[in-house]
Amino acid sequence: MKIAIDGPAGAGKSTVARKLAQELGFVYIDTGAMYRALTWKALQKKVDPGNTEALYELANNIRIHFEYHSGHQKVICDGEDLTATIRLPEVSALVSTVASHPAIRKIMVEQQQEMARSISVVMDGRDIGECVLPDAEYKFFITASIKERTNRRAAELSNSGFTIDYDTILQDITQRDKRDSEREVGSLKILDESIVIDTSTLTIEQVLQKMLAIIQGE
Repeated sequence: MKIAIDGPAGAGKSTVARKLAQELGFVYIDTGAMYRALTWKALQKKVDPGNTEALYELANNIRIHFEYHSGHQKVICDGEDLTATIRLPEVSALVSTVASHPAIRKIMVEQQQEMARSISVVMDGRDIGECVLPDAEYKFFITASIKERTNRRAAELSNSGFTIDYDTILQDITQRDKRDSEREVGSLKILDESIVIDTSTLTIEQVLQKMLAIIQGE
């Protein structure tokens, strides 16, 4: 079975996708983490995020995969654990630009589809239902108000020890929404078949139970 979860930044996609996969015994694939890992590598190698050719070469020469340790998913890139690093603000500021290149998305989508070919998966991102898993049995669109999404991202960064500025985070999320919605390939959108869940006033557990009830036909 394939379950696709789309939605904007800070809506809680990754958290609920991870928990849903655990509940169902499926493999969770965080596609956003793959683009973040590539963005981090580009920063480290001083590759211009607007340079398609250089990014394409980089994407073709790195290996990104997921490992599980004590029930926690780790993002591994070229043997290095980037789980925490890819959440840095400088990565968040550039990941939409990196992901906007059609050539880069083609590479990543092929890798993601290969991962889902022989196992049951829960996959989250921006264009999973439309581009990556168009044949998914369930396509969810998880959203929340921009105020709530900003609060969540601020809390996440603060809990990780980063100094935060609310207005900067709000501006970053607003700009990411705009870039994700307007990009040429793999844009953020609600599909006709999308099951929309607004998480603004819901706990993660409430969202999880809503999704499980739909999947299990309750």
